[in-house]
Amino acid sequence: MKILIYLAIFVFKIIEDALATLRLIVVSNGKKKLGAILQFLVTLIWIILTGTVLMGLQKDIFKAFAFALGSLFGSYLGSVLEERIALGTNVFMTEINYTRSKELIKCLEKENYQVARIKSDNDGKVILMITGARKQTQDIVKTIRCFDEEAFILSEKVKIPV
Repeated sequence: MKILIYLAIFVFKIIEDALATLRLIVVSNGKKKLGAILQFLVTLIWIILTGTVLMGLQKDIFKAFAFALGSLFGSYLGSVLEERIALGTNVFMTEINYTRSKELIKCLEKENYQVARIKSDNDGKVILMITGARKQTQDIVKTIRCFDEEAFILSEKVKIPV
């Protein structure tokens, strides 16, 4: 019977931590109502879970281990989910040869990415700003690398004002 309690503590702690991570993601992407609902669920799970762990903790220290292990796996799962969901928008800046930039711009615009060209320097280089969904990061980088394998690429998550 105790093993079921440990397993329940472990599983619900994983769920709690994963939901807490998702809440941070949705709030940082402007979804406040969903974030509030997720916080309600996280808090509810935490209160019930913590009460379960603390009851008789001195006699059964393995509850604390189940809680801590659940936290470890929940934190990891939340990170994996964050990468997979990849909400938001990124802006990519790359420096590329002027001649290649024309072809790259056509290719990116054909794929419906927003592209802005920033003033060239004296070395025949152009800086491009490309905006795309965070989920498309690998596709954008791969496209840039097709035109210039050694292109310098910066990527930053952006929040578009509403």
